[in-house]
Amino acid sequence: MVSAGDFKNGLTIEYDGNIYQIIEFQHVKPGKGAAFVRTKLKNIKSGGVTETTFRPTEKFENAHIDRKNMTYLYNDSGLYYFMDGETFEQIAVSEDNVGDSLKFVKENEEVKICSHNGEVFAIEPPITVELEITETEPGIKGNTATNATKPATVETGATVYVPLFVEQGEKIVIDTRTGEYSKRV
Repeated sequence: MVSAGDFKNGLTIEYDGNIYQIIEFQHVKPGKGAAFVRTKLKNIKSGGVTETTFRPTEKFENAHIDRKNMTYLYNDSGLYYFMDGETFEQIAVSEDNVGDSLKFVKENEEVKICSHNGEVFAIEPPITVELEITETEPGIKGNTATNATKPATVETGATVYVPLFVEQGEKIVIDTRTGEYSKRV
């Protein structure tokens, strides 16, 4: 149990039947009246952000989030399959829980599976991935005065904007947090 007076950024709590992570908090002691804690909470499962105030004495249950490294195997009819590298146990995760998190991840790559009480709610891809460009328009010579970009399709099927000098068949590094081109390999 943790009280609102002991909140810290990044702490996960169970509140109102959901799991929230504390993004920001501020202890407020007005001139008149009782002190309170103003918080900004992020719903871990839905991603929504709420602002709420609590009395400093209110208590909440700590929510323990499990993060486990697993290998992405394949997807089949709306289910994505992952394997634990130590126990070789396989799990299937529905397309709803995966969302767009695997759009830059190839088969047999490591990802982090986030779960609470055995229920998977998110997948964290590696921060950067190396992918080959399967389709892009040829660059136009002399059109490099500005930071011009063009769309390119990578081997996972996702579209990324790359500089004009990048050609089809080249490997590039992509930042999965922003979905942006980082560099050529």
